[in-house]
Amino acid sequence: MLVVTLAVLALFAWLYITARAEPPSYYSSTNFLITTIMVLILFILASFATLVVSIDENYLRIKFGYGIFRKRFVVSEIISVKQVKNHWYYGWGIRLWLWPKMWIYNVSGFDAVELVMKNGKVYRIGTNVPGELEAAIKAVLR
Repeated sequence: MLVVTLAVLALFAWLYITARAEPPSYYSSTNFLITTIMVLILFILASFATLVVSIDENYLRIKFGYGIFRKRFVVSEIISVKQVKNHWYYGWGIRLWLWPKMWIYNVSGFDAVELVMKNGKVYRIGTNVPGELEAAIKAVLR
């Protein structure tokens, strides 16, 4: 994700430098709009650069980047937890995968922990340390 963000930043820097080489015109509000859109896109990309998982007695919380995108799971609703490997085509970010039906929250890599809820919904949370996350969730479930 960091590589994608840096590539987009480089593209935007090139576009911005190219646009600045043009003589000023009365369309300068368009340049401001484009700059604003570039900053917004970079902010959204950067918000998916990290995924923080925290757990206490009541909730398992996940938060992307600055905390704009977050999800909270009630621990008492979790019926099973296990380590899994995501396929490369599942992608990264927040995804609804239709077959098998599940939500995926992932930043990078293929390691994840799969949660099955009492209502039958399945969630996968990407992590660099799936064993530790699985052990922490199981410790709270006991």
